[in-house]
Amino acid sequence: MTDLAAFAQEKGIKYFMISFTDLFGGQRAKLVPAQAIADMQQDGAGFAGFATWLDMTPAHPDMLAVPDPDTVIQLPWKPEVAWVAANPVMEGADVSQAPRNVLRKLVAEAADLGLNVKTGIEAEFFLLTPEGDKISDPADTAEKPCYDQQAVMRRYDVIAEVCDYMLELGWGPYQNDHEDANGQFEMNWEFDDALKTADKHSFFKFMVKSVAEKHGLRATFMPKPVEGLTGNGCHAHISVWDLESKTNVFATQKGEGQTGELGLSEQGKFFLGGIMKHASALPALTNPTVNSYKRINAPRTMSGATWAPNTVTWTGNNRTHMVRVPGPGRFELRLPDGAANPYLLQAVIIAAGLSGIQTKADPGPRYDIDMYAEGHKITDAPKLPLNLLDAIRWFDEDPDLKAKLGTEFSNSYIKMKMQEWNSFVTHFSQWERDNTLDI
Repeated sequence: MTDLAAFAQEKGIKYFMISFTDLFGGQRAKLVPAQAIADMQQDGAGFAGFATWLDMTPAHPDMLAVPDPDTVIQLPWKPEVAWVAANPVMEGADVSQAPRNVLRKLVAEAADLGLNVKTGIEAEFFLLTPEGDKISDPADTAEKPCYDQQAVMRRYDVIAEVCDYMLELGWGPYQNDHEDANGQFEMNWEFDDALKTADKHSFFKFMVKSVAEKHGLRATFMPKPVEGLTGNGCHAHISVWDLESKTNVFATQKGEGQTGELGLSEQGKFFLGGIMKHASALPALTNPTVNSYKRINAPRTMSGATWAPNTVTWTGNNRTHMVRVPGPGRFELRLPDGAANPYLLQAVIIAAGLSGIQTKADPGPRYDIDMYAEGHKITDAPKLPLNLLDAIRWFDEDPDLKAKLGTEFSNSYIKMKMQEWNSFVTHFSQWERDNTLDI
């Protein structure tokens, strides 16, 4: 275990950001001077849970965010500060609704079965003007801007700086590109254990936003920040290994059946079956905002494709479906978007997958068609929710998944998300004024 006081002395750290993520994916932190970190490492930093998006009242006792010292990162762009992920605790017990605690519990459950879930994510983002009302590069106007060489080089300062930091941190970044929308980018780093990926995902969002601000820009992971353009996805690549991380238990020599011939083992088939079985409930967590449903149910975008699913289907190496199996031993879940909580994204994947393994769930038929051109031919596959309310209701109607994630967490999450939905529907919009004022 890392001694944070010694780390501060060795690295010249003046302050620590003790950080936790709330139910809505917001990052909360206290800035703690290095001289006080020894006590904080032991006891945690105090927070009023009601003041964040957690299901608490002003009468609740102090919530203590206890740092996980092995997650500590010296900020490459501000080296006198270190960030450390924390586990919320109240009166000596883990806060059951706290997203990192939910994920930790599921990682432990997988370990009890001899399994270690590993994931990689593709966190897409836009670089906007500081006001957030338009893309930051006025020359980025191509109809098909994906992989645009000139456009990525016009934002070289931001992209290269973030990539340099990931190299410095040892994350193994391996490619960066301009994505399918004008003003949109993606940066990839190596896959890792699910909890480590979630911590990196959380820090990556903080880092991208900070570096963008440093350059006078605004980075957003909002699912659909610009009408008519491809939205921000957060595709997750999933494999499961033994506890020593030496054997990919999803991988097999190409065998028989719809999954076997793609190189997925029986356990891989059942894990995929769990994802498909619980697919209608997943969006409440993988697509957690009102805006999310402007991405997965979007009309045709300017580039010609949304790159987002709207139907519960799986396939081989075909990007038009919700789940893609691009090669032996892993699959890609293309449902999540940029608003997904880094910890709840990983948690719901593991919860659904373990449910599938434990019930030997069948993933159903494989469809090897272009869903954009021929999706209308599939009439027996469930559709994904049309809006956040549908997503919340479908999650609430999945008792197995709620139990896997934890009853207290699930009840709190549904309660808070219903409050968000009610806030949205009571908002008087400009659309209503434009379209119904004179009726």
